[in-house]
Amino acid sequence: MSQFDDLASLYEDFSATPFRQHLEFPTVLGLVKEGPHGNVLDLGCGSGAYSRLLRGSGADRVTGLDESTGMIDHARRRERAEGLGIRYLTGELPAELHGTFDLVLAVYVLPYATTYEELLGLCRTAADALRPGGRFLTLPVHPDFHRDRDHYAPYGFRVWTDGERHDGARVRLRFRDRDVDIIARYWSAEALGRALVEAGFAAPRYREHRLSDTAAAGPVAFWEPYLTTPHAAVLDTVRV
Repeated sequence: MSQFDDLASLYEDFSATPFRQHLEFPTVLGLVKEGPHGNVLDLGCGSGAYSRLLRGSGADRVTGLDESTGMIDHARRRERAEGLGIRYLTGELPAELHGTFDLVLAVYVLPYATTYEELLGLCRTAADALRPGGRFLTLPVHPDFHRDRDHYAPYGFRVWTDGERHDGARVRLRFRDRDVDIIARYWSAEALGRALVEAGFAAPRYREHRLSDTAAAGPVAFWEPYLTTPHAAVLDTVRV
């Protein structure tokens, strides 16, 4: 069983936080719109939050793929109620969909690879899904995220490692007022870049985070600690 099977409601709650609404979502969707995004794969789609946002942001076709049956069951229930035309799948990406996507989005997916081989496998899944020249946009744990576990507390979560940082080290994420920890893995910039290139991508660019217009017009100082030392990197690359 995936650690996420029973956590769909937690992820939905997190999607409503100011952090996601005013920083993460504007960052990701702003970058998505910089290139072709008619046919998008939301790799590791979880509860479908980004799949729904992508559909509402102009994508003609959105496919959500996740290994967690609990998450996909939740996403499918939302789809039945809302009728957005999103297809949700579990398991491996069907062979007939290989090479068909303009964009693969993978938000907080690479950190759940427990070995380099799994990291490479996730990158290869993204590469297999894309047409030649297709784009991969992904958010792993930032290799230089802040070492103070309380640094991100104002944004609704805490992040820390169990011991020293090294490739494959356990990273814990705890949402505010929740007793459950999400377990992810730390990957260095070197390991992330090597896996992407080995999977068939160009060397990734690190993109900057963006604030929503509403947040940018308000007390920007609140966001500066995060923008200076984000917990998530934003990697942007293309299939070569």
